[in-house]
Amino acid sequence: MTALEARGLACMRGDVRLFRDVSFSAMPGEWIALTGANGSGKTTLLRCLAGLVLPEAGDVLWDSRPARDTQSGFREQAIYAGHAAGIKDDLSAAENLRDALQLRGVAAGEHAMDEALGQVGLASRRRLPARRLSAGQRRRIGLARLWLDPAIAWLLDEPLTALDAEGEALFCRMLERHLGRGGLAVIATHHGIMPPATREVRLGT
Repeated sequence: MTALEARGLACMRGDVRLFRDVSFSAMPGEWIALTGANGSGKTTLLRCLAGLVLPEAGDVLWDSRPARDTQSGFREQAIYAGHAAGIKDDLSAAENLRDALQLRGVAAGEHAMDEALGQVGLASRRRLPARRLSAGQRRRIGLARLWLDPAIAWLLDEPLTALDAEGEALFCRMLERHLGRGGLAVIATHHGIMPPATREVRLGT
């Protein structure tokens, strides 16, 4: 079974140590909640897992192989979403979704993208420039991306930011669907998310 594993991770920010000896694993059907105070290193840890930041010490393993190894397949099977929506104001919701999928090498036709935007409540706004969307609607473009991307591992930084209660419930249903299909997730969050986390990794303690 393909698993994501952190072994003894440590990271610094300048001269300040954010965390050390962080170890955990996530198996298919599981999600890990990263919690802790602001500045405790949750975003940095997620970026370490995604290969965007090199840890001071420790390893990230995918299917028992170093995730940085191109032969591990981790880059193709993991999707990272930061706390910022990452949306281009001049592009429409549909164009932003298309570009995000193309960057990941995910092929999706117009019909599939329209269906995904409909699933996240943007059917009537899919052609609007992103600058005319609310913060929550912009966040929903990212949910449409998750809906279409076949990645096994979700690495998400505060995915409920700017979402209303309906949007939060939608994300929870999507997470449950993802886990039910054998996916796994590591999520930095201050919010309650259902289904409950398999385990919590708290930084700054």
